[in-house]
Amino acid sequence: MALTAVAIKNAKGKAKPYKLTDSDGLFLYVTPNGGRYWRMNYRHMGKQKTLAFGVYPDTGLADAREQRDAARKVLAKGGDPAEKIKMDRIAATVAASNSFKAVADEWLVKVEREGRSAVTMKKLRWLLAFINASLGKRPVTTITAQEVLTMLRKMEGKGRYETAKRLRSTCSQIFRYAIATARAERDVAADLRGALIAPQPVHRAAITSAENAGGLLRAIDEFQGFANTKAALRLIPHVFVRPGELRHAEWADFDFDKAVWTVPPHKTKMRRPHSIPLSRQALEILESIEHDADYSRFLFPSLRSADRPMSENTINAALRRMGFTQDEMTGHGFRAMAATLLNEMGIWHPDAVERQLAHCDNNAVRRAYTRGEYWDERVQMMQHWSDYLDALRDGQKVITGRFRQANSKVA
Repeated sequence: MALTAVAIKNAKGKAKPYKLTDSDGLFLYVTPNGGRYWRMNYRHMGKQKTLAFGVYPDTGLADAREQRDAARKVLAKGGDPAEKIKMDRIAATVAASNSFKAVADEWLVKVEREGRSAVTMKKLRWLLAFINASLGKRPVTTITAQEVLTMLRKMEGKGRYETAKRLRSTCSQIFRYAIATARAERDVAADLRGALIAPQPVHRAAITSAENAGGLLRAIDEFQGFANTKAALRLIPHVFVRPGELRHAEWADFDFDKAVWTVPPHKTKMRRPHSIPLSRQALEILESIEHDADYSRFLFPSLRSADRPMSENTINAALRRMGFTQDEMTGHGFRAMAATLLNEMGIWHPDAVERQLAHCDNNAVRRAYTRGEYWDERVQMMQHWSDYLDALRDGQKVITGRFRQANSKVA
């Protein structure tokens, strides 16, 4: 006689375990403490076996019968239901380890060990959080190009075209990693090249005329903010590094005897060490910074914590306080200012300027050649540049040709 919901609900524990039989091998196993477990007896290859289907009431009568019927179908085809369940569990475990998120997490560990900066890792984790919300639980082999495109369209819908482009690139790197680790056969994100809206290039605002550069330098000298912020503002025109490299500068990166600042690879955009010759003016600014090694390793520590560098918004916020809008000047704009005015001088090899900007040639042999060939010129150029900035700051009407003649000994 088939079981009923009422009979199951009323089943109580007895001195010894007992069974309440349903049909086709299904029964409810009741323990002395009142536990109720679904079981199914069957024979396969001449052996008596038992399947477990769950615990009542988490697994109800209808669910237990559905699992029994599925097992009987496996038996009808000559299979063993217990082995089928075991293989399904293994497949589910493998699928979980092959999910997009699992592969992405492995890839993150890999690129972090390769030396990606903390800022880059933070951005990658943010991108992947967005990707994983849509595709993270899916086995990487089942994801289609159309699904990736749908996810990217959501970002485009917010007007963030550059972010959507980076998302596609990040997805592509993860799919390629999955291929390399034998968990995928192709990079479906590669099929989306050209499918996204091309972001318009954003040019960071910069002062690039000698007259306006002089006004900027005078405004920095009159800045009334924190001493360390002012020191950073005074230093960056002379070294024109990327703002992130300035923020993360540590005293250990400087060789004052040789007048060289070497930015380690993990702090640079191109993941290559970058050396900056320090002019007399740059050294004087550095010497003016109060340095307490027991307080912080950073030149410009955060006001909130000596273990962290100053905020990435500090330089730009200071420029706004001085009256320069975001359409006029940015922290990154000091690089464009130096590149423009140095090239206009006409006395420095363009490759020397590019090397000082850390714009590395992709050709490793040529990169090594130019590094050696232009170092002496870069040392001269950086001193000449600081002298030029002093002249602009002091309000001199500097004409490139005249300044070059007056300083011909460094040309």
